[in-house]
Amino acid sequence: MPPQTWTEENIRQSLEFDDKVKVAGFDVDGILRGKVISSRKFLSILSSGFGFCSVIFGWDMHDKPYFKELTISNAANGYRDIIAQVDLNSYRRIPWEQESFPPGTFTAPKKSVPFFLVYFLDPDTMQPVAPDPRGFLKRYVDKAAKSGWKAMAGAEYEFFNFSSPKDASGSSHPVPPNPSTMPHLTPGMFGYSVTRPVHNSEWYYAVWENCKKFKVDIEGWHTESGPGVYEAALEYQEVDEMADRAGLFKYVVKSISTKYGITPCFMAKPREGLPGNSGHMHISLVDSETGENLFAAKEPNPNPQYPDIAHLSPLAVYFLAGMLRGLPDIMPLFAPTVNSYKRLVENFWAPVTVSWGLEHRSASIRVIAPPIAVPKSTRFEIRTPGADANPHFVLGVILGLGIYGIENKLELPVPPLGKGEDTSGAKAEHRLPNTLREATMRFMKKGSMAREVFGDAFVEHYGGTRLHELKLWEEAVTDWELKRYIETV
Repeated sequence: MPPQTWTEENIRQSLEFDDKVKVAGFDVDGILRGKVISSRKFLSILSSGFGFCSVIFGWDMHDKPYFKELTISNAANGYRDIIAQVDLNSYRRIPWEQESFPPGTFTAPKKSVPFFLVYFLDPDTMQPVAPDPRGFLKRYVDKAAKSGWKAMAGAEYEFFNFSSPKDASGSSHPVPPNPSTMPHLTPGMFGYSVTRPVHNSEWYYAVWENCKKFKVDIEGWHTESGPGVYEAALEYQEVDEMADRAGLFKYVVKSISTKYGITPCFMAKPREGLPGNSGHMHISLVDSETGENLFAAKEPNPNPQYPDIAHLSPLAVYFLAGMLRGLPDIMPLFAPTVNSYKRLVENFWAPVTVSWGLEHRSASIRVIAPPIAVPKSTRFEIRTPGADANPHFVLGVILGLGIYGIENKLELPVPPLGKGEDTSGAKAEHRLPNTLREATMRFMKKGSMAREVFGDAFVEHYGGTRLHELKLWEEAVTDWELKRYIETV
């Protein structure tokens, strides 16, 4: 059944007996920023949008203003409001939040709280501000649509889970003063276990069921290798809907987990010596009218450049080439924190080079195509991003680079990895940046592919946020430093 199309008229009917609505948008770190407003206020701004403080693009994930003011929110513009434009088709209800009314005020049965996502617009142009994640992705969705293409995507997230500590009153707190002491939800390495979820079965199924009710349907849900580690694969969708669902998945998991005394963790590398948390993304292009997979060759190529692409269409090869050529220049979007690069090390199933291959899980891009998959399932799995990355930026980058590759008919810059071949022998020029500083410098340099494809306004703003992150890290005194040097030097 196709999803319902929402209009102002049927939204008003649906909210007739609601007295509040929750609205939210994503910041550059993929964090939901929003508030609850009265239904009367909400219905009055359905067409026009409403003012929202621009500071969400002027501070970091802990509300610390960027050390260097950026263009969206600064003293020069008075930290003015931007416009939050409601996306009607993002409407869903929050199943774990029930409306509560004073006795006698409403006779209608209680409902779950309504929820809508927004775009953040420049009040002068009424176009999305450069760093608005949903607006960023929309640019490339619209560009694909002009060529008669629709991008389909899937997301897979791994994340650690810890038992939340309790205070003297017995209340759980998501994060204690010393997070490194938090115990894992379950011990040891036991990926794909059918018995481990039994230990926390109420939480395990509550995540599944609330995701379904919140329109963030899970396709697969299992333990992953690592203590207390789980992985969820979300049902594939059109790319913009997939990005929304990927961002909202974290919201569901965090909201449900706190009710069970569990703290989920999506940072890329929570514990030394253990695998990190990946955020793999799958992508394909289909014909907007027929739904035909445009990455699948109509007939296998009898003389391909490489056997790995025998079942790919020329359009798919150009798309792949665009991603590979752009990958070294966009790493801050796939690996956005200092911690991200501690996941991207060899021998931990994490890619560290410009690499690809048919069904190759050591490569940055895994080609999924016949003869392993049926033609309609032909796609690319981008394995570089971590679970800490913003899914709207990740999917926007993938789509933007892929379209750039098609437009410019780019050639593949490297041959595929052979079976059994790892990335240890890669040339220096094919190694990805291995620190946030190196990645940000390459992202922001003059003439970078990031600037060419995504524009200076976006690169300057997002790059500025990463320089802020670096400055905080470089000024921090860590536990490792204290343990190593406090007595010995």
